[in-house]
Amino acid sequence: MNSVAAIWLTIELASITTLILLLAGTPLAWWLARGGGALRSSIEALVAMPLILPPSVLGFYLLLAFAPQSALGSLWQHVTGTRLAFSFSALVIGSVIYSLPFVVQPLQAAFRQLPEGLLEAAATLGAGPTDRWLSVVLPCCGHSFLAAASLGFAHTVGEFGVVLMIGGNIPGETQVLSIALYDHVEALEYGLAHRLAAGLMAFSFVTLLLLYRRGNRGLGRLSA
Repeated sequence: MNSVAAIWLTIELASITTLILLLAGTPLAWWLARGGGALRSSIEALVAMPLILPPSVLGFYLLLAFAPQSALGSLWQHVTGTRLAFSFSALVIGSVIYSLPFVVQPLQAAFRQLPEGLLEAAATLGAGPTDRWLSVVLPCCGHSFLAAASLGFAHTVGEFGVVLMIGGNIPGETQVLSIALYDHVEALEYGLAHRLAAGLMAFSFVTLLLLYRRGNRGLGRLSA
């Protein structure tokens, strides 16, 4: 039963995180790709830090930020009446930060490759900013949006260090799949651990396989 609850909790966490990342990461990626100014390199470095930063380091500082004694933790508890550390909300915030580069970087690369002439032509024909996004940007960058969403979702599913530090191991509240797998190994329940590990490996492989196949089909159409 704990494994089933962990599966649903992981899916919920990954879905919410991916939605937030797409909403917040898209304008950030656009700004980094098409503008950014003097701060662009610094913001790019901050966005990319989770790629090389040990998860336990990020989790440790987030735990300090979420503690009831901190400004953020105190404000959260005052507004919501609940603690932030060791809660599902903490998992969402940590997951958004930890998976941010997996969504921003594919979108940023796609926006950089977008021909400026297409946007200028659409503007010449009277298309406003929203129309240009719907008629030019989304069709041209659709695969990149799919790749960003898939990578953000899959990366969130596989998190361990960050979620353990800020969420602990509370069944039904913060115990996601990676934590449940760790529990089974600690309890020497290798059969259950094998099932979860194999499921995560299969999910990761299928996700990447579908992305690469779709990307190769797109390249094939361009070269035809």
